[in-house]
Amino acid sequence: MKQLPQIKSNIKTMKTDAKKRAAHAAFRSRIHGAVKKAVAAATTDQKDIALREAQSVIDTAARKGIIHKNAAARKKSRLNASVNAAIAADGAGK
Repeated sequence: MKQLPQIKSNIKTMKTDAKKRAAHAAFRSRIHGAVKKAVAAATTDQKDIALREAQSVIDTAARKGIIHKNAAARKKSRLNASVNAAIAADGAGK
Protein backbone atom coordinates (compact mmCIF):
# COMPACT_ATOMS: atom_id res chain seq x y z
CA MET A 1 0.00 0.00 0.00
CA LYS A 2 1.33 3.40 -0.96
CA GLN A 3 1.73 5.92 1.84
CA LEU A 4 -0.04 9.24 1.54
CA PRO A 5 2.13 12.27 2.33
CA GLN A 6 1.27 14.19 5.49
CA ILE A 7 2.21 17.62 4.14
CA LYS A 8 -0.59 19.37 2.29
CA SER A 9 1.56 20.63 -0.59
CA ASN A 10 2.99 17.14 -1.13
CA ILE A 11 -0.52 15.70 -1.35
CA LYS A 12 -1.35 18.26 -4.04
CA THR A 13 1.93 17.51 -5.86
CA MET A 14 1.08 13.81 -5.86
CA LYS A 15 -2.35 14.51 -7.39
CA THR A 16 -1.02 16.84 -10.08
CA ASP A 17 1.78 14.39 -10.93
CA ALA A 18 -0.78 11.64 -11.46
CA LYS A 19 -2.78 13.89 -13.81
CA LYS A 20 0.35 14.88 -15.74
CA ARG A 21 1.51 11.28 -15.99
CA ALA A 22 -1.85 10.25 -17.47
CA ALA A 23 -1.86 13.14 -19.96
CA HIS A 24 1.72 12.45 -21.04
CA ALA A 25 1.00 8.74 -21.46
CA ALA A 26 -1.97 9.60 -23.69
CA PHE A 27 0.17 11.92 -25.80
CA ARG A 28 2.94 9.31 -26.12
CA SER A 29 0.30 6.86 -27.30
CA ARG A 30 -0.76 9.44 -29.88
CA ILE A 31 2.85 9.66 -31.10
CA HIS A 32 3.10 5.88 -31.49
CA GLY A 33 -0.20 5.75 -33.37
CA ALA A 34 0.77 8.55 -35.74
CA VAL A 35 4.15 6.93 -36.47
CA LYS A 36 2.51 3.55 -37.16
CA LYS A 37 0.00 5.19 -39.50
CA ALA A 38 2.76 7.02 -41.36
CA VAL A 39 4.81 3.85 -41.86
CA ALA A 40 1.71 1.90 -42.92
CA ALA A 41 0.74 4.64 -45.39
CA ALA A 42 4.27 4.82 -46.86
CA THR A 43 3.26 2.95 -50.00
CA THR A 44 -0.12 4.64 -50.49
CA ASP A 45 -1.25 8.00 -51.85
CA GLN A 46 -1.73 9.31 -48.29
CA LYS A 47 1.96 9.09 -47.35
CA ASP A 48 2.60 12.84 -47.39
CA ILE A 49 -0.40 13.62 -45.20
CA ALA A 50 0.36 10.83 -42.72
CA LEU A 51 4.05 11.77 -42.53
CA ARG A 52 3.24 15.44 -41.96
CA GLU A 53 0.72 14.53 -39.26
CA ALA A 54 3.22 12.27 -37.46
CA GLN A 55 5.93 14.92 -37.57
CA SER A 56 3.47 17.50 -36.26
CA VAL A 57 2.51 15.30 -33.31
CA ILE A 58 6.19 14.67 -32.50
CA ASP A 59 6.99 18.40 -32.69
CA THR A 60 4.04 19.24 -30.45
CA ALA A 61 5.20 16.71 -27.86
CA ALA A 62 8.67 18.28 -27.88
CA ARG A 63 7.24 21.78 -27.60
CA LYS A 64 5.09 20.76 -24.62
CA GLY A 65 8.05 19.09 -22.93
CA ILE A 66 6.62 15.58 -23.10
CA ILE A 67 9.71 14.37 -24.95
CA HIS A 68 13.11 16.02 -25.30
CA LYS A 69 13.77 18.00 -28.49
CA ASN A 70 16.66 15.70 -29.42
CA ALA A 71 14.42 12.67 -28.93
CA ALA A 72 11.87 14.33 -31.22
CA ALA A 73 14.52 14.96 -33.87
CA ARG A 74 15.69 11.33 -33.59
CA LYS A 75 12.12 10.01 -33.90
CA LYS A 76 11.47 12.15 -36.98
CA SER A 77 14.76 11.07 -38.56
CA ARG A 78 14.01 7.38 -37.97
CA LEU A 79 10.46 7.86 -39.22
CA ASN A 80 11.70 9.39 -42.48
CA ALA A 81 14.25 6.58 -42.87
CA SER A 82 11.64 3.86 -42.36
CA VAL A 83 9.17 5.52 -44.73
CA ASN A 84 11.87 5.87 -47.39
CA ALA A 85 12.90 2.23 -46.86
CA ALA A 86 9.28 1.10 -47.28
CA ILE A 87 8.98 3.14 -50.48
CA ALA A 88 12.23 1.67 -51.82
CA ALA A 89 11.13 -1.87 -50.95
CA ASP A 90 7.80 -1.30 -52.68
CA GLY A 91 9.56 0.11 -55.75
CA ALA A 92 11.95 -2.87 -55.89
CA GLY A 93 9.02 -5.27 -55.71
CA LYS A 94 7.37 -3.83 -58.80
